[in-house]
Amino acid sequence: MSTGKKNEEEKVEVNDDGTSFFQLGDGFKVPMKMHAENRTKLVAAMKEQGVNAGLIVLKAGETTMRHDTDTEIIFRQESYFNWAFGVMEPDGFGTIDVATGTSTLYIPNVPIEDEPWLGQVKTRDAFKANYKVDDVQFNEELPKNAANVNSPIFVLLGLNTDSGAHSAPASFDGLDKLEVDKTTLFPVIANCRVIKTPLELELMRYVSDVSSKAHVSVMRSIKPGMAEFQLEANFLHYIYFHGGCRHSAYTCICACGPNASTLHYGHAGAPNARILTENDIALLDMGGEYHCYTSDITCSYPVSGKFTPQQKMIYQGVLNSVRAVEEAMKPGIKWPEMHRLASLKILEHMKANGLLTGEISEMVKANLAKIFFPCGLGHLIGCDTHDVGGYLPGFPERIDEGPYGIKKLRTARNLEKGMVLTVEPGIYFINSLLIMAKNDEALNKFIVWEEMDKFRNFGGARIEDVVAVTDDGIENYTLVPRTVTEIEDVMAGKQWPPKTDEAPWMKRMWYEPLGDANCQ
Repeated sequence: MSTGKKNEEEKVEVNDDGTSFFQLGDGFKVPMKMHAENRTKLVAAMKEQGVNAGLIVLKAGETTMRHDTDTEIIFRQESYFNWAFGVMEPDGFGTIDVATGTSTLYIPNVPIEDEPWLGQVKTRDAFKANYKVDDVQFNEELPKNAANVNSPIFVLLGLNTDSGAHSAPASFDGLDKLEVDKTTLFPVIANCRVIKTPLELELMRYVSDVSSKAHVSVMRSIKPGMAEFQLEANFLHYIYFHGGCRHSAYTCICACGPNASTLHYGHAGAPNARILTENDIALLDMGGEYHCYTSDITCSYPVSGKFTPQQKMIYQGVLNSVRAVEEAMKPGIKWPEMHRLASLKILEHMKANGLLTGEISEMVKANLAKIFFPCGLGHLIGCDTHDVGGYLPGFPERIDEGPYGIKKLRTARNLEKGMVLTVEPGIYFINSLLIMAKNDEALNKFIVWEEMDKFRNFGGARIEDVVAVTDDGIENYTLVPRTVTEIEDVMAGKQWPPKTDEAPWMKRMWYEPLGDANCQ
């Protein structure tokens, strides 16, 4: 367990030097200093925009119930609020004075009568010590305090370009009588979240380490006759039991056989229910979440433990694409160009293996890759799996080249040091898109149909890494078997990760301990 001390009266976790932190079990210690740094970063960014005074008001996530019942849904903090304050509890507010940087946390005034159900009610002093804010007050004090501010109240309102939904601005009694600015804050704070601080990067390394080990554990357990949901259950057990990840980053995608051609498989209408067969390829897209920071990793491999020639050929094409992109990534690179590079490598591989014919340059002009790779290459990742800041004012806009492919790219920004992104090309055999290609003369002429038809029920393969942009390249936070040989060896029981002298490409080893992931 934690080597820190716990004040039994207030339940405040602190290190020996008095600094507070978040930790579940033996999981990573997240210092509350990280959120204080984020607030300082936000204030500096506001001042760079010419805003030297005013009060930023952010709203915490709310307690929610299942439909019309009193069954409470497990709470997960709202991402912007977590980024700025790191608070676990719902139903509060947080303010930051732009002029001074002073932070105040507002919390519900929980009556003492609720203690039999909720446990000991934390005092304001406990909240202040735990979350390292300058002051803590009850929610009912916010309207009066805000009314005494002689400059604008900045609330969060803006469009999430991934979900199409707007962020929910803070609202409280009397706000409509104050000077409220609903436009300035959103692009500033969203852009702040794009570049991660060193402390955020350490946390994201940890989350991907846990998720990587969980993927390896699932990989070792898979066998014909299992259900896809059992793979999901194994992953969720591992990240929580060994890593303290109470939440997964998103609904697990455990797509085996033909289901691997459905990009967001695993939803309520397709609930990871297929029974695995000997000839299936498994596409498992799963990530853990710790303190609201996420990972997003995809592994593809044969259920049997040995690649068939078909599976090996498709998988190798995806691996070639991943490696080409990751070798090219560095600050200043345009992300859409990485998507085009990934698409080019896929076309080259499919032609070299007899699925396509004709000139590669003509295939590129015809946008043929969208048939086999209809989604974007990857996305920013952080407090959300599809993290914010992809398309903000003043940055490159979305590229529209038809309904599939690069239009689905979740950002068109140039890479910068401190960005964390996923790299996730794939080759998919989606029946509706194959029919589209067959009916399109501009695309049909490139496809060798007698070979392509052999893959009608194949599904697909995807590889997804979480990588951070560094001074001159990237650091890959994902540590799972990737080559055909590595995958087959690990599924046969060989040690993973390999010894460093056997794999000099590994720049670092995993955090230890994370439990027996069956990785030795």
